[in-house]
Amino acid sequence: MSMEADNALQSATLRTVTWRLIPFVMLLYFIAYLDRVNVGFAALTMNADLGFSATIYGIGAGVFFIGYALFEVPSNIFLHKVGARIWIARIMITWGLLSASMAFIQGPISFYIVRFLLGAAEAGFFPGIILYLTYWYPAKARGKAVGLFMVAIPLSAMIGAPVSSMLLGVEGFGMKGWQWMFVIEAVPALLLGFAVLAYLTGRPEKAAWLPVEQRDWLIRTMEAERAGIASDHGHKSLKTALLDKKVLGFAFIYFCVVMGSYTLGFWLPQMIKSFGTMSNLQIGMATGVVNLFAVIAMIYWTRRSDARQERVGHFATAALLASLAFGVCAATLTTPAIAIVALTFAAIGIYSALPTFWTLPTSFLTGVGAAAGIALINSIGNLAGYLGPFVMGYLKDTTGSYSSGLVIVSGLLAGGAGCLLLLARKKNRIGAMEHAH
Repeated sequence: MSMEADNALQSATLRTVTWRLIPFVMLLYFIAYLDRVNVGFAALTMNADLGFSATIYGIGAGVFFIGYALFEVPSNIFLHKVGARIWIARIMITWGLLSASMAFIQGPISFYIVRFLLGAAEAGFFPGIILYLTYWYPAKARGKAVGLFMVAIPLSAMIGAPVSSMLLGVEGFGMKGWQWMFVIEAVPALLLGFAVLAYLTGRPEKAAWLPVEQRDWLIRTMEAERAGIASDHGHKSLKTALLDKKVLGFAFIYFCVVMGSYTLGFWLPQMIKSFGTMSNLQIGMATGVVNLFAVIAMIYWTRRSDARQERVGHFATAALLASLAFGVCAATLTTPAIAIVALTFAAIGIYSALPTFWTLPTSFLTGVGAAAGIALINSIGNLAGYLGPFVMGYLKDTTGSYSSGLVIVSGLLAGGAGCLLLLARKKNRIGAMEHAH
């Protein structure tokens, strides 16, 4: 086959795969992320109804990630063994039930318990999808695929923010608006859990919807790529993947980025509320506008990274932009117009960095090593989802301002970008020495 014909076959195959899989997994993650962070909108009225301080809210929002971290690696290994279709359906149905049960919490203890169980139920979904995409996309095309999948994060805030804030005004049958919000927004997760069983295809070998020529090309290409990774980096067992220094380094870098992501996810509505007298709907609309810019930037940045086949610089640039923006916001909280612009640039940086990051560890992990390594990175990284809300809530109660917490987030993002640049420099130096020998 000529190079032109092979390129045409590649484009046609990836286009078919993208239209079949990406809109569906985007929808799944949209609902997952909405159910994960809608507690941020519930807090606008729930905290007062239940007498929660910022510290209690921060602990409850963050304890989700303790359950999430504990069950992340075993969940992803199960997915690798039993298949994405069955395991992702299980995840969605259980988290839908637990998300709805948030409507019935009575105080801090029940709040903490349900949030912990929700994290345990959802564990494995995100790294499972990242692993799943490595079955279908060659590394050079993965940035765009991961970026489109992860657009669901700012999209869930952009669309979910005004919807969640409107649901806060729904009352009846002895339930407050925040209780109805949890119940109503849990229903799609339950329905989609059953849809996964009917729609999702586990591996390219089972893709009857792909023309034979395209299916054969994809199977050959992915087998060759896995063999290449194994040749360059070795077959990583479960143990070696979990102890790999690069995996642990990436986990720290991801921790830094996730700290920024969940600062926005859990605190953005409340920070906007602190800027002045606004209705819940106006807060939701403002949150949506911030995330609209993030959606546009995220799509552009991942396409640019794929087109240039460059990852490290794209990640570092986006993370440093977010770091600078959080720093500016910390210094300008008393000037709402500047603070909101800064938060917009923080969202642009964070959500451009996230999908670019995930092209890096998936370039050297495969098989059970990929299942374990991706899950460990996500697990450690998402501990920031616990520490972030807790630290932000504690400092808000202690100082009366969000500034101190934002400064910490800014510093971590700069540290994460610097760590990746050092890792890349070390890798290039070792590669140059090997080439010289």
